[in-house]
Amino acid sequence: PIPNANASQFYITTGEELHSLDGKHTIFGQLAEGFETLDKINEAFVDDDGRPLQNIRIRHTIVLDDPFDDPQELEVLIPPESPKAQFEQGDRLEDDWVPADDGRSLDEVEEESRKADAHNRAVVLEMIGDLPEADAKPPSNALFICKLNPVTSEEDLEIIFSRFGTVVDCSIIRDIKTGDSLCFGFIGFDNDASCEEAYFKMNNVLIDDRRIKVDFSQSVAHLWKQFKRGGKKGDASLMKEADMHQRDANTASARLG
Repeated sequence: PIPNANASQFYITTGEELHSLDGKHTIFGQLAEGFETLDKINEAFVDDDGRPLQNIRIRHTIVLDDPFDDPQELEVLIPPESPKAQFEQGDRLEDDWVPADDGRSLDEVEEESRKADAHNRAVVLEMIGDLPEADAKPPSNALFICKLNPVTSEEDLEIIFSRFGTVVDCSIIRDIKTGDSLCFGFIGFDNDASCEEAYFKMNNVLIDDRRIKVDFSQSVAHLWKQFKRGGKKGDASLMKEADMHQRDANTASARLG
């Protein structure tokens, strides 16, 4: 290498009092215009080593002021046009790369972004054990029931709701220490139609002198039992548990207010 030569490498400095470069590099110019380009360079995304993820290339330059006369031989050496650029294939995006045209509306972009964020959060919840699987969704055949009378039992709810179809799951959430009812629970049917009928006909109905509230379940807690017993895909035999819930519908009618 030639002593005291910078080869083709140079710095464009934007800070003040950069004494770390003193005695190492030669100052040969000053930027006089085109600061908007410099701002774009400063905003470029970089990796951990400070290298831009998308290549930044100088394709043309304009010398505004040259205090030195050009040598006579220089003119014949200047080509009529710049040579075609040849770049090595690396792990960086090229400077002329642009994202593919996106014809989606802003609402569609925002909606897909929210879905992606929700999926990412679900993956995290699966990793820490709060979800059986990231794609778990609330069941379409289960109801959430609240404002129950503390004396109402699972057997009572099964008898009452079995008039709409086969009940495959019934649970009242209870205090972990005392076992007392927390006055809300879940009812699962073997099909969506029975679930919808129960929703429309049981909301605001009196059970044990309490006017209950019924809504479609947004919980995935029931999936844990299915996940632990049958794996992520569940077990079709769970539906056979409905045979255990053959109740007398007449008894249910007598309990309704």
